[in-house]
This record gives sequence, structure tokens and C-alpha cells, in this order.
Amino acid sequence: MQQSQVHNFLERFFQANDSELIENRTGFMTVQLSIGLDKRLMNRPFYWHYLEKTGAVPQPMKITFITDSKEAPDDIKGEPVYFGSPRLKQIFQATQELGAFIRLYEHTETSEAQSQSLHPWLCVNAKVSFQCDRKKDVFLSLGLNLIHGQIVPQFFQQLKQKSLTPTIPDYCFTLTPLITPRSGLIRIQKMIQTFIENEDDRWAKEAIQRWENDLTLLEAFYEDYDEKPEAYEIERKALEEQYKPKVDVSIINGGIFYLTQQVF
Repeated sequence: MQQSQVHNFLERFFQANDSELIENRTGFMTVQLSIGLDKRLMNRPFYWHYLEKTGAVPQPMKITFITDSKEAPDDIKGEPVYFGSPRLKQIFQATQELGAFIRLYEHTETSEAQSQSLHPWLCVNAKVSFQCDRKKDVFLSLGLNLIHGQIVPQFFQQLKQKSLTPTIPDYCFTLTPLITPRSGLIRIQKMIQTFIENEDDRWAKEAIQRWENDLTLLEAFYEDYDEKPEAYEIERKALEEQYKPKVDVSIINGGIFYLTQQVF
């Protein structure tokens, strides 16, 4: 992740979370944190507890982030933020928590004489991890129309092409879903299961073969023992943990999107 990408990410993050960019220049930015982000990022629990007890006026912190020390002016004082820094990791975590589920509407120009219907789509972004002594991650973005049930792969790519807003545009109305979000999640879960079952399973078979080869070596090493020592069981368990194939599915985030498009 380049420093320019770090800067752009921070810019979008603070704007999306109601924090004013007081100064935003190449190499650094000064941000007036919202109350929510101050509580989440600045580790001032006693301050906020005091305010809640006394009813005093809150004063969220103002902070300067240096995203490129070579580009920022020499007299700028602030906190360096770079890929791998504790602060950026903290903000990544906050992004995941704050953006776990969203509701957005497609922006469209309409008039009072011709209103526009918006169709509900459930989007789930998931990571499928095929794990043994090696690991492969596959990212899936699935969109489900909550009226007629069409499932669209790579749905996030479709959303990137649209202008989305957190408030419903004027002269638009949303259609009532016929499929509940809970039922929609079950359908998407089955779609992910089908994807896993259709994947080439050679990776698992090859892992099991490597597992069996190492077990053979382990048995040979301890073959002269009448009673296997504790170290044998520890090593045998370690081989199982290392090689045993498994598939993990984790939901990254999701949301309900009201779009003009009924089908893709």
C-alpha cells in the first residue's frame, strides 16, 4: 500500500465518519474528529466518562496525520501514519466495525411528475480460505435481489459503477422486499457452499499425501519404542494441525442497496 493510497484511504474514512478535514494537503492532513471517532480512536475513556457525569460540552480532539514525511512541510507536527503502523491498523479495525453493514440508495435524477422505484439488493462480501500447510483466499461478492431472487456474482464491481447516497433521493420510493434479509442470507450461504463444493479438491488431496508422508517418517523415527513417548503424540498432533485440509468462510461486510436496476 503506497503512501498516496494511505492518504486517500484516510481522507475517505474521515469524510464518511463526519470528521472535518480542516487541512488536507499532499503529505499530511489535519482532522477535527467527530465525537464517535474520538471515543473509538483516542483512548480517552476517563474524559468521556467525566463528560457524561457532569454534562459538560464535549470537545473532540483535532489531530494531524503525516502520510508522507518527504512531501509534508518541515514545520508540520503530527503523527506519522504508514502501512503497518499501529494507528493505521486501528483505523482499519474501526473501518471493519463501522462498515460491517450499510444501507445505500442509488442516486438518480427524477422529477415529481415521474417518480423512480428502487429495487432492494442484499450484498454480502465474504472471504473463503482454503487452508492446509498452504493457504489460498478467495473473495466473493454476491448480490441477491430481494424481490425475485436473482443472485449476481462480483456484485461489488457493479456497485462501483453507480453513484450511491445514504439518503433516498427526491421523488424515489423503495419497493418492499418479498424475500427477508434473513432468508436472503441463507440463499447466499448456499451459493457459497456450492462454490466451495465445485472447487478443484486437488489441494486437499495433495495436502493429505504430504501429511501421510510425514507421518510415515514420524512412525519410522519412533519404531524402536515399545511405548510411544509424549513427544510422539505432540508431533503427531502438530502434523494434523499443519496438514489437515479445512475451509473457513468469514463475512467481511454487507448491506442493503436500493438500485434502479431490477436485473443484471
